Amino acid sequence: MNYFERAKYFKTKKRLGQNFLINGEVIRNIIEYANIQPDDTIIEIGPGVGFVTEQLVKYAKKVIAIELDEEAIKELEKINADNLEIIHKDILKTDLSTLTEGKVKVVANIPYYITSPIIAHLLGEIDDLNNKNRNKITDILLMVQEEVARRMCANENSPAKQYGLLTILSQFWAKVEIKELVGRKSFYPAPKVNSALVYLKVREKPLLELSDYGHFRKTVKAAFAQRRKTLKNCLLSGGFSKENIQKALTKLNLDENIRGEKLSIEMLGKLSEELLCEK
Repeated sequence: MNYFERAKYFKTKKRLGQNFLINGEVIRNIIEYANIQPDDTIIEIGPGVGFVTEQLVKYAKKVIAIELDEEAIKELEKINADNLEIIHKDILKTDLSTLTEGKVKVVANIPYYITSPIIAHLLGEIDDLNNKNRNKITDILLMVQEEVARRMCANENSPAKQYGLLTILSQFWAKVEIKELVGRKSFYPAPKVNSALVYLKVREKPLLELSDYGHFRKTVKAAFAQRRKTLKNCLLSGGFSKENIQKALTKLNLDENIRGEKLSIEMLGKLSEELLCEK
């Protein structure tokens, strides 16, 4: 099956970040990584002209394809499958909890310029303990820019530019793993960057048990707000008092010149708890 020949007849739209996956091997791998069972409902985000969709419908009980582009919708409608439901809508304005009964798996080849908002939409923020979308999802398989995938899977020992707010958002509500790196030539039109398939196993409970998740979000946001500054100065700029910061750093045996990106998610949780105690 020549995906390239099929894709080149469709006029892609730069404003929608359209890059269609045309590598048959990668498409087969997506089906494998998604581990689709006969009773599964799949929500596919950004199906485009349906190259992955037409494979998903062979294995899942139901596929709900959410697509914004009207012309792509016309192509999706050519797929002859009773178990395919097509929704013409912006994913960021879609409440997944209203689409179907029971749990779902998500497969997505998303526009790279809105990756972070889509992840936040699917998982909820770190202090959103009862997010309706996340409560519906068991697994997520995302095609994202390789750089973004590295950030999602990073830790405090990774290069500083990789470890940050997206890392914590992703890992706080899911176990994250890069499944495969995907080259630019696997897409039409070819993007300027390489991509990666990232698998997220959604957690039933957050990574950390904390007494105040809103305070943790505030702490994390302050810690990463100004990367060239020390953690101490970042927290000062974030509205924490100098006295409380000093007490917390001393209690946790942290150097006052340490930077936020050198603290693990667990240590950031402890820092948040200490700062909360010092209120």
